[in-house]
Amino acid sequence: MTANPGITGKTKLCGLMGDPVEHSLSPAMHNAAFRALDLDYAYLPFQVHSGDLPAALQGMRALNIRGLNVTIPHKVDVIGLLDELDLLAEQIGAVNVVLNSSGRLTGYNTDAQGFLSMLAGHDIEPQGKNIVVLGAGGAARAICFALASRGATLTILNRTPARAKACAEDISMAFSMKVNVLKLNRKNMAHALPGAGMLVNATSVGMLPATDVSPVDSDLLGPHLTVVDIVYNPYQSKLLKEAAEAGAGTVSGLEMLIWQGALAFEIWTGRQPPLDVMRKAAVAALQKCHCEEPFLTCLCEEPFLTCLCEEPFLTCLCEERSDEAISGNNATYEN
Repeated sequence: MTANPGITGKTKLCGLMGDPVEHSLSPAMHNAAFRALDLDYAYLPFQVHSGDLPAALQGMRALNIRGLNVTIPHKVDVIGLLDELDLLAEQIGAVNVVLNSSGRLTGYNTDAQGFLSMLAGHDIEPQGKNIVVLGAGGAARAICFALASRGATLTILNRTPARAKACAEDISMAFSMKVNVLKLNRKNMAHALPGAGMLVNATSVGMLPATDVSPVDSDLLGPHLTVVDIVYNPYQSKLLKEAAEAGAGTVSGLEMLIWQGALAFEIWTGRQPPLDVMRKAAVAALQKCHCEEPFLTCLCEEPFLTCLCEEPFLTCLCEERSDEAISGNNATYEN
């Protein structure tokens, strides 16, 4: 392997398009993967407001940007601006990856498989489970389609019931199954959650910087639930903290981010993604506090998030401390 020369006149550009994008781990994750395979690629975040979405796609063509991840709030709206859709993206009705092939833009969805891969990594099988999904945006649509494909029974709660109803109708048509739809409020969550085996937060509630909010009141959580939060920054959202305190199983969205990113990497480069490299880069990016200095490793010298010795982590190099101790497998930290 030759040394990566950095940016050159032949460097292919990929990136993330959304609003906001400052919290994203994708630049660290993808640039680490490009370096690991000695690929002349670079990855940048692009903040794109909703009204600028058409111009952003025109810019992708004009600047010959090879690929883009698409995140909040563009996963559905971007569809009408593309030349072609992959079959799965067309079925789901949401796109999180765009490939530019000589000016022709094709949309893909890797969120669905990324979500299922995350569950598999935790030995969770959705088949036969009653699952409550919060949200009806692009990520929620992908998750609902993935769960329906595995035989789960779904209840979708959303602040705007019409969006949830549209998602439910598409799933019913695709899988010949009934999907329940409710307005997202405490009364309906109190009705739906006692009979559920899993709760999935597919909204952005609890994401950095608004880390002190949760979409679910803590008294509605309990040990009968597995709670999945696609929010990955912070790694342990307020929802997951309160779910764990209530005895529920918890799953952070970090692995979904890694898996969907790995699939996007393969679409853009045609190469097998270095999954371990991407995971380590994402975890390393989450080790930073507000001052952006990295946390030191655990006293046992095992990396952050994988330490099994249950010794506390050392403080950040800037000597700022998180509100809660960071320790062992129950790592909690602020961003």
